[in-house]
Amino acid sequence: MGSADRFTGKTVIVTGAGSGIGRATALRLAAEGATVVAADVNQEALDKLAAEIDVRPVAGDLTSEEVIGRVVAAAGGRVDGLANVAGIMDGFVPPAEIEDAVWDRVFNINVNAPMRLTRAVLPLMLEAGSGSIVNVASEASLRGSAAGAAYTASKHAIAGFTKSTAFFYGPKGVRTNAVAPGPTITNIEGAMKSELAAQRVGPILQVVIPAPVTADILANSITWLLSDDAANVNGVILPSDGGWSAV
Repeated sequence: MGSADRFTGKTVIVTGAGSGIGRATALRLAAEGATVVAADVNQEALDKLAAEIDVRPVAGDLTSEEVIGRVVAAAGGRVDGLANVAGIMDGFVPPAEIEDAVWDRVFNINVNAPMRLTRAVLPLMLEAGSGSIVNVASEASLRGSAAGAAYTASKHAIAGFTKSTAFFYGPKGVRTNAVAPGPTITNIEGAMKSELAAQRVGPILQVVIPAPVTADILANSITWLLSDDAANVNGVILPSDGGWSAV
């Protein structure tokens, strides 16, 4: 566990904060003293979170520039940390079966929204000379056998975007890293919508996949990377997967 006041005086944006890993991260940050800007598409979920902890909730679809503007405005001119957690799956659909609408939606939420929110907060971090960004990648960012084509490609893209951001802005005091979760108990849709996926991916997952963990386990990794405890860590894709990546 980190210090109870590790984030005192700091403002951190968390996307996908209404449920799963995002919610667990928001709770952990608030418990350690952060001012949390909690963004999620689900207003009801944000209302429940706001009833538990003091947050600045922003409801809306992060693929919208207007919503991103409201998220940054809610931070009040200071952003010490950004956790890009929000994401969706793709039904494990292989390349020959993927539909344009699914591909575009997965990339809009998993890649374009984090890019635009990162782009929006970087000027504030660079002006302050400090900041920490943590993206949520996936085991699918490390291999081709953990999801469908759209999700796998999107998480490889987030890994690359993480490293590029780390390279450009690390010398200016802004660290950027990613966590690659393994099986985690969340409400993200994970059903296989392809017979080929069931034939190819299913047997592999049955053999190598570790037991699912609760979302707070992932929040531990995310908040560590956000904190000054990870001051010398930049450009890392950190597996938090129970050893799956070692198989």
